[in-house]
Amino acid sequence: MSRNLREYASQTTFRLVAGSIVLLFVVGLGAIWIIYGTYAAMMGFLCLLGAFIPIGLIAVSIFGLDWIVKRADRD
Repeated sequence: MSRNLREYASQTTFRLVAGSIVLLFVVGLGAIWIIYGTYAAMMGFLCLLGAFIPIGLIAVSIFGLDWIVKRADRD
């Protein structure tokens, strides 16, 4: 029985990132909603979305560069 450790590491990283984002939105915004109310939670949601725009752009550029490098290695 062989194990693909790269696939395992990739899955683990994805699960950690997805779990932390879900925790941030659910627990963080839930705490804001309980303490400060609905409008503050909506503003927190907008701020979180705004913070993820540059993070998403960086991630897309890194994946794009990775794709370009992998294609260049094949040729």
